[in-house]
Amino acid sequence: MQHKGSSSSSSVRTVSSGPSRWIALTAVVWMVMLGGFPDARAAHLTGKFEVDEFFLFLHKFGFQKTEKHSQKDTEWDTFGYIYGNITSRVNFTVPVTLAVLDKRSFLEYYANRNDYDRDVACQRMFEKLDKIVYSRACNPHAEADYLRRIPCEKGKLCVDEDTRENVVPGSQFTFVISDPNVPRFWYVSMVACYQNVTTCQWHHYDYRKYSADPPAIDYDITLVNGNPNRQTLSFFNPLLFHFSFDRQNTLEMYLIFFVVYLLMVPLQIYAVRLQKHPVTRLFTVSLVLEFVSVCLLLTHTIRYAMNGVGDEKLAIMGDIFDIFSRTSFMLILLLLAKGWAVTRLQISVSSWILLMVIWIPYCAIHVLLYIWNRTEVDIISDIDEYQTWPGWLVLACRSTMMLWFLWELRTTMKYEHSSQKLDFLLHFGASSLVWFIYLPIVAIIAVNVSPLWRYKLLLGITNSADCLAYCVMMGLLWPNRAGQYLLLTGTNFGGMDELDEFNEAPHIVHRDSDTLHSSNGDLAVDDYLDNEDDEIETLVLSTDDLLHTGNSYSVGSGSGGGSKPLTLHNGSAMNGGIGKGGRSFD
Repeated sequence: MQHKGSSSSSSVRTVSSGPSRWIALTAVVWMVMLGGFPDARAAHLTGKFEVDEFFLFLHKFGFQKTEKHSQKDTEWDTFGYIYGNITSRVNFTVPVTLAVLDKRSFLEYYANRNDYDRDVACQRMFEKLDKIVYSRACNPHAEADYLRRIPCEKGKLCVDEDTRENVVPGSQFTFVISDPNVPRFWYVSMVACYQNVTTCQWHHYDYRKYSADPPAIDYDITLVNGNPNRQTLSFFNPLLFHFSFDRQNTLEMYLIFFVVYLLMVPLQIYAVRLQKHPVTRLFTVSLVLEFVSVCLLLTHTIRYAMNGVGDEKLAIMGDIFDIFSRTSFMLILLLLAKGWAVTRLQISVSSWILLMVIWIPYCAIHVLLYIWNRTEVDIISDIDEYQTWPGWLVLACRSTMMLWFLWELRTTMKYEHSSQKLDFLLHFGASSLVWFIYLPIVAIIAVNVSPLWRYKLLLGITNSADCLAYCVMMGLLWPNRAGQYLLLTGTNFGGMDELDEFNEAPHIVHRDSDTLHSSNGDLAVDDYLDNEDDEIETLVLSTDDLLHTGNSYSVGSGSGGGSKPLTLHNGSAMNGGIGKGGRSFD
């Protein structure tokens, strides 16, 4: 690695390593309509810096590890580059400073910016940097080239650039990032401080001494992994070039999920046309929302790969669609756990109200977390959304929903006696439990993962788990399978299949244990009716009994797929029972 020295013959300048649901939704919509959230992730930065702001943080960018065989301006160039133009429409009496720092140097520099006395703030910010940063006048023997004096004169190089060959064509300055050990985050900022070349002391640039209005600096800065002069060579990778190291390979992830959902969505639309039921319709809506989300995020990511900016509005809408897809999928799991379309065809009004009272606030909290993450979490920090109190709240709510899901599933299984449906509920519960629990576990693990890898880990695992869950649910609800254990075909009695399920119930009273037939084939119920107690007696007939009676009795369609018990009370028929005065089903 080459360092900047005192002579102008130095050939390469390198930087050494050393967040009511409708209120929240309305807020998001307005942010999108008004231009979206501040885009702090773009690799192509343009804007203005007014010196009365004193300090402006521009970007945090992860540069890849420099390969040992890297050579500048060759096909093996794996250096990172920061380059661009910084000019002003007015003349500055003294220049201000552009700083590109690694994390170790940046944190103390950043922490000292809030001192009330701006002169003191400047001195504290650069106190330790003075010992390691190159300055032609004050520290000519230092190795680190972290600073540039700005603005630069239009049409010319910045004053700290002494060799045209070291600067990317069309730019006024260039930083070359070299770190042969590990990938690393670097931080770009501007500050209204200048160094007196005579005393080597740092001072605040007080524009009031020179003009009535604060002057503005126009900047156009690009950050890339790879040499911008060698984009046509074989080693250049357009899928990595504009991406910070922690965001690299996300385009490939979205492409894979796009292809998977592109196959799933038409199949599910075909399935829902064959089997029209609220469960399949709701699942189709959830799947389509996820597909739209992936499409929007993929479009943004492709544009980002092309220009380093992308379309932030598309990214925000994609994230919102993803939130609605996941929450609607959770609603489907809760409905199935309550037995909807499995053991019952209707859910009581009170159950619906309770479900909505819990589910809608969960959706609102999820949206609020997203807003918080984009507006309140400091990009300089190395925390992710699940290391903030809104993130913890979302994980706690998700865990609570999981416990509620298990309780509802347990209640449904307790009153279901069809072995086929019990087997379905068991497998459904196990797979759903995995989907509920994976996010809290991954969030805990991610705390111990480097920020350079954490985003890709969370993105890959969450999207893969959701995609797998959609595939499993799609298989469960496929028309030729769902009829085996779901009540998706209507409310009419299902015939022999339902009778077989009815016969499997463990509380069935069979002929071999309790004689229900007389020698001529009639039902012998006198022994049951002789009981003068007022207690309710329950009589459940097996499938064989129902078939044996021939056409003497008509079978009512119980709501549980034939598993509803027949009860006798004081000789009157109840719930489709056998009347005392006549042996027939109501």
